[in-house]
Amino acid sequence: MKLTTITQVTIDGVVQGNGGASEEDRRNGFERGGWALGKGDGSTQEFINEAYQRADAYLFGRRTYELFHASWGTLSEKDVPGWERVMRSLNSKPKYVASGTLTDPTWEGTTVLPDDLATAVRELKAKPGGELQVHGSGTLVQWLLANELVDEMTLITVPVVLGQGKRLLPDAGPDIALDLLDSRVDSNGVTIQTFRPAGRPQYPTAP
Repeated sequence: MKLTTITQVTIDGVVQGNGGASEEDRRNGFERGGWALGKGDGSTQEFINEAYQRADAYLFGRRTYELFHASWGTLSEKDVPGWERVMRSLNSKPKYVASGTLTDPTWEGTTVLPDDLATAVRELKAKPGGELQVHGSGTLVQWLLANELVDEMTLITVPVVLGQGKRLLPDAGPDIALDLLDSRVDSNGVTIQTFRPAGRPQYPTAP
């Protein structure tokens, strides 16, 4: 399977508290949650619906897994008009969680990965299928990029600057060249860009 990450992000790189109520994620004094809710137009909603339908399996960090379980795993389709396809996919496809503390997951179809996460993810990628998708899970995405396990990275960028919150990429981390595979912008200014990691960037040398 191809490992793809799909992340909602602000102009200044924040991923914390993107959806749901503003109270969803208050870690480290964060007060500006819900910044992505309802920002995309119909074409962006359709893009997201189609993305979830492509998934053969999902890989989550523990926090995102618990947030998704509390919503998509417990509500009914009538509670999420327009997002029924997302709910069906999440509830029917295998879900894998990278966690050293989760021991008894209750969402059907969930497997907690062993401590040797790199080997476990490589084994998942070696399985036949289309996409192993990672949604949210910012800390996990950082780790996957640092360990060169990401095949494609999609950023759904909402035109807002928050000025606080956890960023997708660390202040100090690996440098990664990216090839642009697809780019689009909706009528509300939300951009969707898909990249393929392409090794290290090349830096010019002094003449």
